[in-house]
Amino acid sequence: MKAPAGTAVTTTVALPGGRTGALRGLGGARSQPLIDRITAALPGAVEAVTAFWGTDWPGEIVVVVTESNEQFRVLANGSADIAAATTADGMVFAPGAADMSATALGIVVRHELFHYAARAQTVADAPLWLTEGVADYVGRPAQPPPPDGARLAQLPTDADLQTPGPARSDAYDRAWWFSRFVAERYGAPALKALYLRACGAGHPDPATAVRETLGTDLDEVVAQWRAWMTR
Repeated sequence: MKAPAGTAVTTTVALPGGRTGALRGLGGARSQPLIDRITAALPGAVEAVTAFWGTDWPGEIVVVVTESNEQFRVLANGSADIAAATTADGMVFAPGAADMSATALGIVVRHELFHYAARAQTVADAPLWLTEGVADYVGRPAQPPPPDGARLAQLPTDADLQTPGPARSDAYDRAWWFSRFVAERYGAPALKALYLRACGAGHPDPATAVRETLGTDLDEVVAQWRAWMTR
């Protein structure tokens, strides 16, 4: 039986690796259909995150589907132009996520699930170009570099990634392409090592983290990345 608008309902599902999902809808006509779609995307997302990050992350996955943009803002400090966010308590989806295609929603679920898996090892001042870039590496399918690859081969600033609008989308692309490059050139384990060193407690500056984990200077890695993007 469907709950009336404004009534919170929690659905529990079994997931790969002995994990469970607890999906809570906050009411509204679109809440349950979105929960059903997220539920369908979660098994593949769990497998993708585990393949990159390993098994050492929370066994219960908490998902909240909000009914209004105001709920999303209050629960996740989310803005109207994003579909989901991850907090200390779980993954929170905006009502607008209901309008996404199956492919796009699947990417968002994997992206946010990576944040959920890595949250205990990620400090508040971690470089966003790496936290978001690695989340997109886990979430987005591989594709060849675009014709304007040289333009994209520059690391975005935190401001680029936090400012609503087309610039933010472009910044996410740049962060993703950097992580894609590191995984292809140095290997996915090296990308994880870089994340842990650059984003964890007591982390050094990004240049030092790159030197310690990839064995070369950040400027050299960016130069390699630019060449890779224009090959």
